[in-house]
Amino acid sequence: MRPVSAHRRLADVVPRVDPARMAAALVPPRQFVDARLENYRPDPDHPSQAEAVEAVRTFAGAWSERPRPGGLFRRGPKPAPQRPGLYLDGGFGVGKTHLLAALWHLAPGRKYFGTFIEYTALVGALGYAEAVRLLSGATLIAIDEFELDDPGDTMLMSRFLGELVRGGTRIGATSNTPPNALGEGRFAAADFLREIQGLADRFTTVRIGGLDYRRRDAAESAVAAGDAAVRALPVDPAVTVDDFGALIEHLSTVHPARYVGLVDGVRTAGLLDVEAMPGQTEALRFVALVDRLYDAQVRIVAGGLPLDRVFGDDMLAGGYRKKYLRAISRLVAMTHAADVGGA
Repeated sequence: MRPVSAHRRLADVVPRVDPARMAAALVPPRQFVDARLENYRPDPDHPSQAEAVEAVRTFAGAWSERPRPGGLFRRGPKPAPQRPGLYLDGGFGVGKTHLLAALWHLAPGRKYFGTFIEYTALVGALGYAEAVRLLSGATLIAIDEFELDDPGDTMLMSRFLGELVRGGTRIGATSNTPPNALGEGRFAAADFLREIQGLADRFTTVRIGGLDYRRRDAAESAVAAGDAAVRALPVDPAVTVDDFGALIEHLSTVHPARYVGLVDGVRTAGLLDVEAMPGQTEALRFVALVDRLYDAQVRIVAGGLPLDRVFGDDMLAGGYRKKYLRAISRLVAMTHAADVGGA
């Protein structure tokens, strides 16, 4: 492995993220700080996007129907009973996260926003009972990219959400898979399927059609700038340069829940000698890192194999296909951001 000069390396970072910080970080990523229903732009060619806006508005409207001081309700007809969860299902880049963040902004009081893996990691770090205690009483738990990877996580989250819902918490979620198909192609155990149905019964599902906005104005492929361009990146605390293989190896030593600590303060990430993933375990770790890089709005400058080709055909045909396709969509966007905006 060749040295990487004086650049800072992600592979040298060993993050220590304590549970209190993990909970405090459960807010929308900074690109969605200003996400509101009013600035979501529905594609007129896909009416389901405008319908999804109204579904979110209706779901959020239940909070305004709560009793006023003295026990008086707002005037008007009593709303129809709602399920405690709203599930936004659709393809990549149709604005599901924007709508979920807009819902989070509409929710009153204490509320949380995180990815599925962030919630499971919080439970792992705090313990089940303490995590329930911490999140109990929240008006909203927003779960982005709700996709289940194993039966254990499914049963854990089903029980966890059930306890929160019984306490009056409402759930908002997004995924690329309808709730009754979570885990499809991966597990078929009867108890797992029962848990999936239990989760599905908590949600009203809204299907959102449309094109991936990240690709509407960009080429379909990730930009491969070349190793020379990576090495030419400025030596700056906000810039990292890593040998791709070494970085993938380093990810095996860090729990995915702590990947957010890897990308702290990074604005541009350089990757040398990008190559195909050696296996599915490494690929899924890289997907988790891509999500954290994307949330932090990090630009990527890469050499070697174009990043949209690191997942093999067997991976793209398997049970984690949607995870890999989401990562490819984000990698294309991040490499184009560096190509347009510079490092």
